[in-house]
Amino acid sequence: MRLVLLGLPGAGKGTQGDLLAESLNVPHISTGAIFRQEIEGETELGKRAQSFMDRGELVPDEVSVEIVKRRLGEPDCANGFILDGFPRSVPQAQALDLALPQLGVALEFAINIKISEAEAIRRISDRLVCSQCGATYSRKWEDIAQSSVCPECGGPLVQRADDTEDTAKNRLRVYLEQTHPVVAYYQSRGILVTVDGEQPVMQVFTGIIDAVKPGGVKNSSTGVGQ
Repeated sequence: MRLVLLGLPGAGKGTQGDLLAESLNVPHISTGAIFRQEIEGETELGKRAQSFMDRGELVPDEVSVEIVKRRLGEPDCANGFILDGFPRSVPQAQALDLALPQLGVALEFAINIKISEAEAIRRISDRLVCSQCGATYSRKWEDIAQSSVCPECGGPLVQRADDTEDTAKNRLRVYLEQTHPVVAYYQSRGILVTVDGEQPVMQVFTGIIDAVKPGGVKNSSTGVGQ
């Protein structure tokens, strides 16, 4: 299965990507995670990416496209993949369409996890990240509010520089201007599935699975539709 995850910042693409990867036995490829690895390594690519990410802006297409093409050519992607954070513009989506046939594969679904702008800002500004394992949490969760450490590994929880409310608003503006048209692009190709991202996590996951499995229904009570 080869999927692209779309949605406003904070929509839950990372969470759903992990669940889908485990269920479908394919890698969850987050371009954001790749960029953060480059930043932590203080590479030239990381330095270039950081200047854009810290402002809530998009990393230039030529950088993103090259990273993704190289990653999709690795052996673990032979049976499929879940792309999270790419494509972020119509030109990137078109570049992906050109790259995949070179690998002998094609994109099967684009999953649009839909939440409101207000919900996106709330989620982003409440988000905390473990500085050791990278797990994400909300400061609104009771167990997290009472502790400053990661429940998984015990690492300190921090707020990323690009997770403030002001940066979140800028990220939404950039998304609506540059990335939202990708939804229409995939809709025109007939591979778009939209799911209500404000449902409980497992309901969102079940809705996606029901839609992408063979003979799946793209309109149901779970909030899935085209």
